[in-house]
Amino acid sequence: MNINQFIKRHSHLVWYTKNYDQLSPESIVEAVLNYGDWDEVQEMIKILGIKKVAKIFRENAKKSAMGRCNYRPEIINYFNLYFTRYA
Repeated sequence: MNINQFIKRHSHLVWYTKNYDQLSPESIVEAVLNYGDWDEVQEMIKILGIKKVAKIFRENAKKSAMGRCNYRPEIINYFNLYFTRYA
């Protein structure tokens, strides 16, 4: 299974589009971390790998200093701690 097939199965996380094949991994990671439950997060990590998910997250979370980040503050805090420990 690839990441676009995964997001098709979990379309409630990206209610704003029906173009699942056009979503970037960055958009999917953001949606899953912000709105997904723990099982969905773990399934996404199995598909992409924890290092890739951590890299995508960290690159996008850095944008919070510029005001362009879509991660909620509690999500940034939790996953900074999580990826520091496990990735």
